[in-house]
Amino acid sequence: MSDLHIVTGAGPTGTTIAEQLAASGVQVRVLTRSGSGPDHPLVERRKINVTLPDQLSGEFDGATAVYHCLGGSEYTAKVWQAELPPAELAVLDEAEKAGTVVVFAENLYSYGKVDGPITENLPRNADFGKPGVRTRLLRAREAHAAATVSVAAADFLGPYVRNSLAGEQLFVPILTGKRVQAFGKLNLPHSYTYMPDLAAAMIRAAADRSVWNSVLHAPTAPPLTQRQLIDAIAAAAGVDSPKVFAAPAAMLRLLGITSELMRELAEMSYQVTRPFVLNSAASEQRLDLHPTPIDQAVAATVAWWKTQL
Repeated sequence: MSDLHIVTGAGPTGTTIAEQLAASGVQVRVLTRSGSGPDHPLVERRKINVTLPDQLSGEFDGATAVYHCLGGSEYTAKVWQAELPPAELAVLDEAEKAGTVVVFAENLYSYGKVDGPITENLPRNADFGKPGVRTRLLRAREAHAAATVSVAAADFLGPYVRNSLAGEQLFVPILTGKRVQAFGKLNLPHSYTYMPDLAAAMIRAAADRSVWNSVLHAPTAPPLTQRQLIDAIAAAAGVDSPKVFAAPAAMLRLLGITSELMRELAEMSYQVTRPFVLNSAASEQRLDLHPTPIDQAVAATVAWWKTQL
């Protein structure tokens, strides 16, 4: 592997990838609008707006891989459609010039409403709202001349993860002895992908040409119910299990009349009102990776949150 790997974005995914790469002894260049990123001797932080081809020009030269980890500035289909396609096109065009592969952090939205476990061979053709944006992004990657890999994850769990079903809204109230606000039904199986497992899968995918130009699933542990996850967090933190209020989908839709955020959450409520299970067995075999046991993942995440409080 070359000494240079490029990471676009310094959110939870980009930060975790950069840290894992640097820990392995390779040079990492993190590109963000603000110039942020992990503080490490092998991490170079550059202030680059990757949506602007002029700023991006030459940044990928000599790189082994690019890990594209940018999200939208707001959780709406309108913002996603305005921001994400041009950013990805600029990255793909520059990667094609540099002759390097782009590994994308992806979610499960493009599968739409699925009955049963979500496997890699299911169609990815959702055509509504935010899922429709993800479908169009996947098709654009497939049509581009640059080599790509998309690694899809379920709801994030892990250090640095704040805006997730298993993020701040769970860990902070549990660790501070307050009531938890959840969404949907508490006793349905739901998959959570541990952030370091997603990062490891993206790094492994970049190094393995046999998986290029495909969609993979990040190694993901067997599902838990929301109630089980809440109890596991409390046990790892050494506190009593909290009281939980679960807002039903109908309430989200009602609140969505006046709140755009609630409206956008209601659009995805099918993920918490029916089983939502990611099957990663095929990708685990292709990548020769396995998920971190959920108890270890929860304990590590609790330990990180304690440093934040």
